[in-house]
Amino acid sequence: MVTHIVFFAFSSEGRSENLVEARRRIEAMTDHIPSLRRLEVGLNFSPEDRAMDMALITQFDDRDGLDAYATHPVHLEVIAWIKTVVTYTKVVDYEHGEMSLP
Repeated sequence: MVTHIVFFAFSSEGRSENLVEARRRIEAMTDHIPSLRRLEVGLNFSPEDRAMDMALITQFDDRDGLDAYATHPVHLEVIAWIKTVVTYTKVVDYEHGEMSLP
């Protein structure tokens, strides 16, 4: 099992509306990407300065599934839109049970 986590910081302009729209677009991917096993979107409520606005957690059977997701046209369309409303992202990808460093 592979988990892919992305954290997003949104632009202040239209932040609330863009968060709602991003969540809608991301959740809509579940019916279109066969390798996607689990998808969760969380909107931040923490007031800390280091907090991000949104987290995306997805899971796949293996790295090939993650690669198929990364290049899927539906995912690429969502990414293209998100890039217009975010200022910063961070990602973590890991295999479950993997203990060695890359």
